[in-house]
Amino acid sequence: MATKSPFDPELVRDLAQLINETDLTEIEVQKGDLRIRVARTVTAAIQAPVHMAPAAAAPAPAAAVPAPSVATPLAAAAHPGAVKSPMVGTAYRRPSPDAKAFVEIGSVVREGEKILLVEAMKTFNEIVAPRSGTITAILVEDGQPVEYGEPLVVIE
Repeated sequence: MATKSPFDPELVRDLAQLINETDLTEIEVQKGDLRIRVARTVTAAIQAPVHMAPAAAAPAPAAAVPAPSVATPLAAAAHPGAVKSPMVGTAYRRPSPDAKAFVEIGSVVREGEKILLVEAMKTFNEIVAPRSGTITAILVEDGQPVEYGEPLVVIE
């Protein structure tokens, strides 16, 4: 004799439909010992700006800032100059909302110089340049959540 499962497929269908109708990525309901979690995977397309070379390019000035050599955050993760987040938290490019950013693209930094802050559990952690060089890519916005190991900037 088969036993009836407490699992309600109609409830799962209703939850899946609710997820599809909203911007939710997951929903979980619990009643007693029964817990049902429905989740969907969201993929985001990353669009990098495309730089076209002019037909007749003029010679670059001597003090030109090097062009970023990193097209996407995925490419930045493998870049030898990538500075990665040491923790999960929120990245801040400036010490306070009305202050100027620690670094910009083209900034020359020295090893040990503060380049970002990552706030985790109400503690602001200084992210310092692991080596001297020029900032060629900034991969986070001010106040953006970051994951452990996520590339933040590229120093060449």
